[in-house]
Amino acid sequence: MVAKTILEAITDEKDESGNLEMVHKKLKEKLKGKKFLLILDDIWNQRRDEWEAVQTPLSYAAPGSKILVTTRDEKVASNMQSKNKNVQEIGEEYFDDLLTRSFFLRSSFEKQFVMHDLLNDLAKYVCADSCFRLKFDKGNCIPKTTRHFSFAFHDVRYLYGFGSLTDAKRLRSIVPINYFYSAWKFNISIHDLFSKLKFLRVLSLNGYCDLKEIPDSVGDLKHLHSLDLSRTEIQKLPDSVGLLYNLLILRLNGCSNLKELPSSLHKLTKLRCLEFECTGVTKMPMHFGELKNLQVLSTFCVNKNTEVINTKQLGGINLHGRLSINELQNIVNPLDALEANLKNKQLVELNLIWNCNHIPDDPRKEKKVLENLQPSNQLKHLSIRSYCGTQFPSWIFDNSLSNLVSLELEDCKYCLCLPPLGLLSSLKTLKIRGFDGIVSIGAEFYGSNSSSFKSLEILKFYNMREWEEWECKTTSFPLLKYLSIKTCPKLKSLPEQLLHLKELNIKSCDNLIISEHSVDTSSLELSTTSLCPPLNIFMTYYDFIEDLRIGGGCDSLKIFELDFFPMLSLLVLSGCQNLQRISQEHTHNNLKVISIIECPQFESFPGEGLSVAFPSLTALDIIDCPKVKKFPDVGLPSNVKHMSLSSLKLITSLRETLDVNTCLKSLDISYLDVECFPDEVLLPPSLTSLTIDRCRNLKRLNYKLLHNLSSLSLYHCPNLQCLPEEGLPKSISSLEIRNCPLLEERCQKPEGEDWRKIAHIEELRFF
Repeated sequence: MVAKTILEAITDEKDESGNLEMVHKKLKEKLKGKKFLLILDDIWNQRRDEWEAVQTPLSYAAPGSKILVTTRDEKVASNMQSKNKNVQEIGEEYFDDLLTRSFFLRSSFEKQFVMHDLLNDLAKYVCADSCFRLKFDKGNCIPKTTRHFSFAFHDVRYLYGFGSLTDAKRLRSIVPINYFYSAWKFNISIHDLFSKLKFLRVLSLNGYCDLKEIPDSVGDLKHLHSLDLSRTEIQKLPDSVGLLYNLLILRLNGCSNLKELPSSLHKLTKLRCLEFECTGVTKMPMHFGELKNLQVLSTFCVNKNTEVINTKQLGGINLHGRLSINELQNIVNPLDALEANLKNKQLVELNLIWNCNHIPDDPRKEKKVLENLQPSNQLKHLSIRSYCGTQFPSWIFDNSLSNLVSLELEDCKYCLCLPPLGLLSSLKTLKIRGFDGIVSIGAEFYGSNSSSFKSLEILKFYNMREWEEWECKTTSFPLLKYLSIKTCPKLKSLPEQLLHLKELNIKSCDNLIISEHSVDTSSLELSTTSLCPPLNIFMTYYDFIEDLRIGGGCDSLKIFELDFFPMLSLLVLSGCQNLQRISQEHTHNNLKVISIIECPQFESFPGEGLSVAFPSLTALDIIDCPKVKKFPDVGLPSNVKHMSLSSLKLITSLRETLDVNTCLKSLDISYLDVECFPDEVLLPPSLTSLTIDRCRNLKRLNYKLLHNLSSLSLYHCPNLQCLPEEGLPKSISSLEIRNCPLLEERCQKPEGEDWRKIAHIEELRFF
């Protein structure tokens, strides 16, 4: 008994109690709060439970205590070894601990967190002068004490000169905060940046749109741990990147001009994360397999010359997270796929992609390749694209992927039938696209289980051009909520077993007939329907639809009968070439949003007027409907808060049409062919937000148009030359300018001719 032996060695007395619980109690009392070194020599006992029992009293000793074990048995060593955590796991524990203490709070946006103002103030106090956020912290010059510098991409123009940046010799990180993934730039020399800030640990130039070349001096950043060059215009990386021997993270996502990775990449032996999604890279560099510490790899491209580098290189790399393997048609020997050893990698998401133009010589070889790429049962997301086999291997639908929650099968045009995916018990999302050989879907799709697709919530069929029939088992899809079918021109009908649908989206299904028998409306909870005809709709009483969107090719629709949809909250009618009017005999109390877009024949709403027909209306869009000359005489509902208009006549009549008690706060004006707004255009005094979008000939703005505004947005007006001579009203606190190059140039700080007109505005954004 090991515990007894340890106790006797400590006390130098023989213990005669024979009671294990008493031995553990005495051992705990002797060791509590004390540091020790314990050597256990030549251990043979393989029983993990006995070792764990011994550990219990030892755990009460002081931190820093050590246990040294010698053994000739690998199983003993495995059972008794320390469970060392890597820095990522430790960092994650720290973050989770701060999260549980509410230092951070989860945001409503996925993968984002927020911080309470008081804690933010505390963090800034603790950081003192070591952190500097451009525009948020005092001044526009970086203090020399700064270690961590961050800036929003649209605020970089506030940085006064490059000198203050390079004077911060202690600088360790430069990070742009790019919420909307928009491009940014500043007038500095990247060579100087690399040469003068040699102690940087973290450098992100993500979204720097003018960055086309990385100088050799990048190799001077010997201490760099993380380098992010995503969404830049670079075409290649210099071989001096191989000198960054401390680099842990390299991100090149969205560099569409990047054609190859540097040949010196294998020298980055500490590299743990390499990402280059959405680039032009089609092959891996030589000696790639030497990156033994790599844990996260976004993409692996199979080279045409598989003798130089192939999927074998993946075998010795312990990857986890997400991986895409591209150009799989280049695998000549299926055994190479097996040696990738995907089954023993901790992958959560896997994309297997063949070239879409590949014509297979032997479909059996294609199946064998896919068979040998079987991942572990920890996989949650799987996508297979342009697979050229005629059948799928069994691991896709048997118990091998018991944790799979989403599956995408795209452009597998040589498959004549679908595998029994109904057997995947955890599957929640399924997307099937581009199966040109599928004519019917029947029993083979569901498998032999009593309940098929028992967890599926989202189902999508796209571009199934030969698909005609869909048969469905009575017990299938018990939880299905969302069904989307697009570009399936030969499909005739939907199954009747879709009992729990909440959203239906149908587009370009010429022969599909939705009849009163297509769905069981007694139990259906359908809230959203998107229909893009030609589509045959049985006109009946749809009291379960709350959200309806009809668009594209619905030439047969001339009058929309709103009485058929009494619960409708949102209505979008787009691209209906022959739509003339909306008919409604009774007051509709539920309709809140109406959008009529690109309907050239549309000319009228219900005769009694919008305020009577739709008293709950809060938003109205009328875009590119040239026959609508004016609003109904009765006026608009007083609840309308937002409008989008593209007719100068409607905009001109807006102030007269609205009630004096109007709630209108926001107006979007788009697609007007004017150089300036006429003097008779006066906006309602209640308006606080104005957006002018895609008025390509607009050259100047009228000052009186902008009275009372707090927010002004100007988008895609390439000929807009200047702001009003009087400047902008003092009430405006937010100005956003996107793709208005002439105006942007005049608004640059401090030399821009219009800068003085906007200098008082708190929130300025340029895109």
